[in-house]
Amino acid sequence: MRSLLFWLLLMTPTMTVALPLARPVAMPIGPGPDRMAAGVARMVGSILEFTRWPTARPVVRMCMAGVVAHGDQLDEISLTNGARIATVALAADEAAPAARCDALYLGSLDAVVRQRLIAAVRGNPVVTIAEDDRDCAGGAMFCLLFAPQTLSFQLNIDAVSRSTVRIDPRVLRVAKGGY
Repeated sequence: MRSLLFWLLLMTPTMTVALPLARPVAMPIGPGPDRMAAGVARMVGSILEFTRWPTARPVVRMCMAGVVAHGDQLDEISLTNGARIATVALAADEAAPAARCDALYLGSLDAVVRQRLIAAVRGNPVVTIAEDDRDCAGGAMFCLLFAPQTLSFQLNIDAVSRSTVRIDPRVLRVAKGGY
């Protein structure tokens, strides 16, 4: 019995260490003066790569609303299918953003304004990405999570399921920490 207890105690730390930890995939931030902007551009580009609109988009119109802290390089994204990104400034009081946007990138906004913009595109083929919603409670499909040396995202599966764009299921797995 003592021998069995000895081996169990000896193996316990090894078994604990061997268990994988589930955490979202984090992307290192990029080089340059605004290192986060390079990381955001790569992250948003990756999200858009896994997005399928009802019809092909040669140009993805990305509307930017609010005070965007790390969006300086978003218009430099080109997707592997040849589509490029065209950024468009969106006024916070715009009545029909769905007609102008294929993607909606939300910077720092009043919560009521953020929810109104998201509600205005709901049911339309518009991907919503929030830069300043750490809890991902505002209704955007994707919420960027900033850390000192990395960038990750949280996926709002409810918002994705209500959308008319299709997000590749592998994105859910990546968001949950799987590969």
